Amino acid sequence: MTERTIVITGASDGIGASAARTFAMQGERVIVVGRSAEKTEAVANEIGADYFVSDFAELAQVRTLAAQLKEKYPRIDVLANNAGGIMGSRELTVDGHEKTFQVNHLAPFLLTTELIDVLTASHAMVINTSSVANSIFGKLDIDDLDAARSYSTNRAYGNAKLANILFTAELHNRYNTEGITTAAFHPGGVATNFAADSTSNMRVAYKSVLKRFMKTPEQGADTLVWLANTTPGHDWVSGAYYAKRRLAKANRQAYNTGLAKALWQRSEAMVAQDLDKLDQSA
Repeated sequence: MTERTIVITGASDGIGASAARTFAMQGERVIVVGRSAEKTEAVANEIGADYFVSDFAELAQVRTLAAQLKEKYPRIDVLANNAGGIMGSRELTVDGHEKTFQVNHLAPFLLTTELIDVLTASHAMVINTSSVANSIFGKLDIDDLDAARSYSTNRAYGNAKLANILFTAELHNRYNTEGITTAAFHPGGVATNFAADSTSNMRVAYKSVLKRFMKTPEQGADTLVWLANTTPGHDWVSGAYYAKRRLAKANRQAYNTGLAKALWQRSEAMVAQDLDKLDQSA
């Protein structure tokens, strides 16, 4: 089998690091992306991978990451958009967007669209890490994506994870005929530092005795690895949402094609605002 080039964001820890280790052991060319320079370099050195450091709370860094990837890798076979997390009280990024929404959705949206020419030419898979929180907490208001009118930690996270699924569906609709296949998945409750800095009540589980009953990072990465190693159109359906290697039921809003299209358009406008700010400051 020909070596593939696999880019994994959020790969300095947890399921991203676990997936990176698995792919490296399988002989793939892995590119590790993370926010912490120290942790990202450590994972990369462990598996002999290239690495890049990028903080998704700053969209300029995402643009730089995309440019670096395009310059160094003319082919990308798999892009795993895995970076994300649940935050605390409402906070705006330097780009003026609610942090949960930006880190979990806008940044991977921007990275993917900036790489779209490489991804289509490579007939790439784009795998997006979502969460069952999309169904539990998600209630997306297309006119309040930055949660200016209504904010709670859990709802912001649920909406961002719902946005991941809507993005997956619309990415398929727009680019499947050009060669891109894509899926979103729920990794399960994984024993990581995922909610360590959050004010969500979910942090209690991650810091308590309940953590011992959660999945290991290896178990959490299983569906991601399965998607990357199997055949879309045969083993799984492009544009769909998975859990435990099976089609999963998402929030009813996830099946609204009009909402998926509107979210894409709004996301384009939101990341374009970031570019406009850079032009004005030049």
